[in-house]
Amino acid sequence: MTDRRRFTTLLASALAASALPARAQTFPARPVTIIVPFAAGGAVDIVARTIADRLAQRWGQQPVIENRPGAGGIVASQALVRAAPDGHTLMVVANGHPLNPFFHEKLPYDTDRDFTPITQIGASPLVISVPPGETARDAKAFFEAAKAKPDGIVFGVSGFGTSAHLAGVLASQVTGAKLVAVPHRSGSQALQTVMTGGLPMSINPLLEVIELARAGKVRPLAVTTAARSAILPDVPTMAEQGYAGFDTGVWWGVVAPGSLAPEMVERLSRDLTEAIRSPEATARLQQLGATPVGSSPEAFRAFLASETATWGPVIRSANIRLE
Repeated sequence: MTDRRRFTTLLASALAASALPARAQTFPARPVTIIVPFAAGGAVDIVARTIADRLAQRWGQQPVIENRPGAGGIVASQALVRAAPDGHTLMVVANGHPLNPFFHEKLPYDTDRDFTPITQIGASPLVISVPPGETARDAKAFFEAAKAKPDGIVFGVSGFGTSAHLAGVLASQVTGAKLVAVPHRSGSQALQTVMTGGLPMSINPLLEVIELARAGKVRPLAVTTAARSAILPDVPTMAEQGYAGFDTGVWWGVVAPGSLAPEMVERLSRDLTEAIRSPEATARLQQLGATPVGSSPEAFRAFLASETATWGPVIRSANIRLE
């Protein structure tokens, strides 16, 4: 970046900051807590820490990552709802967050009212993995064999209601095989079970699979998105293997407590978007097989609504209840 461009960027940031009320200008007044609804070491945790490192440079203090796994994100969501709506407590969410009302008859919060969407961080394919010794050479052969089993097969996921669980529901519907999800404390733990032969299959975000696949410890059968991943280019899509239209993945975003003041929404949106789009975070996310987004609060709210409209009927059709 030239000196002139650097000066222009700094000037624009300074002018944007000066337009905010005093409370937003002096933010953060103390360390910001970022709640992660899953255990350390999983995809959501890795993404949260990647963005936190960039925010630390901007804020001059390191955000505190607080892992609160349990109940498909409900435990973490309750913690966020109880926090003061001042911007000092945030949560990284994934696919299951807007869909929990479909899974649970009653929740201890209102998913629409009690959360403030800030930004979508990014998105990534999911990967269907099997043990290295699996005899089926592709997804088509694997699911055809699964169809022949009256009780179906089990597969590992990081939890009920997650993107991996939903991808398994979709795979069951399109392949005709009975697939039963087995929740684990994390996606990495599910992969460990596959590696040791304790499970025939696992579905995980790409970034959890990359190194294990390269080391030959698991064998990826398919990615779940419409296009192949540049990170694992030799792994075909489900659509390429006979399941036309199969297209789903995992996404991550940031929400704050409900009733967050508009000036704080603006400040957090700006800071998070710049962190996500920074060269360092962009490079790291792409290295992990993810596509950075950094959307506006309005765009993220619309995206959450579209996820609800897309997956609500699927969940109802599969009659999935998690009580």
